[in-house]
Amino acid sequence: MESYGKLLRNAREEKNLDLDKISREISIERRYLEGLENEDNGVFPGEAYLTGFLRNYSNYLELDAEFLLKLYKNKQIQEAPLPQGLYGKRRSRYLIPGIIIPSAILLSVVIVLSILLLTRKKTDSDADVVVSSKIKNKQYELTDKKFTQRVYKGDQLLVPGVSGDSQIVLTVRDTLSSFGLDTPSGVYYVELAEESEIDLSGNGVSDMILYVSDISSTDESRGAEISILLRQGGYVPAATLAVEDIPLASDVKSSHQPKVIHEDNRAYPFTINASFRGSCLFRSKVDRGDSVEGYFSRGEVFTATPQNGIRLWISNNNTVKFTIIADSKSYDIDIGAAGQIFVEDIKWIKDSDGRYKLVVIELD
Repeated sequence: MESYGKLLRNAREEKNLDLDKISREISIERRYLEGLENEDNGVFPGEAYLTGFLRNYSNYLELDAEFLLKLYKNKQIQEAPLPQGLYGKRRSRYLIPGIIIPSAILLSVVIVLSILLLTRKKTDSDADVVVSSKIKNKQYELTDKKFTQRVYKGDQLLVPGVSGDSQIVLTVRDTLSSFGLDTPSGVYYVELAEESEIDLSGNGVSDMILYVSDISSTDESRGAEISILLRQGGYVPAATLAVEDIPLASDVKSSHQPKVIHEDNRAYPFTINASFRGSCLFRSKVDRGDSVEGYFSRGEVFTATPQNGIRLWISNNNTVKFTIIADSKSYDIDIGAAGQIFVEDIKWIKDSDGRYKLVVIELD
């Protein structure tokens, strides 16, 4: 005779499913699932629990629940002892009904009570699920300030566009074991205590830094505690640079010779990181945007991702160390000396040979 426990185990192993995962998804404790697969009836508080769990587990594994219940009942019949009347002394026909009828009534009462208890437990469990499913997903608007929040699957993060009139929507995909985030350039997964650079536009330039400080490996409903820091200037859509905004080398007006950082046969967005080693009044203007001024102290960092160029005003040059990232290559730049006040352009120019050069130009 076929074994319902073996059928359950084989179906689970074929689907490569873990008992802990199944336990979470159908709200049946692992020990009961093991009891069904091992056909150990002793772990169940009553037969009603066993048959109810067997039906739910079978349906979850896409097996014929009625067939497995029939296998279980057939096994119970085979293992049951022979009725005493088949081998014992024949008793009065009035005595047997007097015993069977009250026993049957008592058994019926026990079964009904067990079913009611099981139904109530399942209803309570379902109610919890309904409540959790009605939790409204939230939207959070990211700014230039550090964002720290516990988020849940389905929550959305709104990233401002570089021009201020557009934005991109990021959706939380996963909060179990690792944090998953849907972006226009694909899905990013970040592990616990990991800091990851996120490229939203797919142009090879980091748009934000994501850090996961807390996430559960067993309970998705706990969400994840994350921190996000946007790069200065916000989300930069992947797009072709405006060629008319790139000046010819011959049009650059400065008494100082431009310092070439990088050159290529095309121009593309680049990233500038400024690390402050002391106090400094610092102003920046990205592409055609408005200038932004701030007072930076030791240990602070400024990051921007211009498409064409950036203009910098620096009150104390020696306090700032610049790193330029272009075409996945990094270039460290030290500008000026202590106490000097500089105005610098870092931008693409087009040379007479048709090549594009990313240069640092000290303005007069």
